Amino acid sequence: MSDSEGETELTAGDVTASYVEEAGERRLDFVREGRTASIAQNVDGYAMLKVRTGPEGDELERYYGFDMALDHAAELLGVAVDDLPVPGPAEDMGM
Repeated sequence: MSDSEGETELTAGDVTASYVEEAGERRLDFVREGRTASIAQNVDGYAMLKVRTGPEGDELERYYGFDMALDHAAELLGVAVDDLPVPGPAEDMGM
C-alpha cells in the first residue's frame, strides 16, 4: 500500500483500488482487467454515493450505504464483493 499526495492504493488479487480526494469529492476507483468502477461522495462525506463507470464516467446509480455501492462495483468488475480491496481512508464512505 502506498500513500502519496492524498491517494492510497491497495491491490488484492487482480483488483487494484485507489482512493483519491480531489475536485470536491472523495473517490474510490477499482480497476480489473481494463475495466473501472468508481464510487464517489462529496468531500464532506454526507451525500449519497455515486457509482460510475470510471473517475469521469457516467453515473449509474446512487446509494446511501457503502455496502450497496461496493456490491454494484463488484458486479461491474465481475468479482465478489469480498474481492474488492478497500483502502483505510475509504472505509467510512457512505451515510
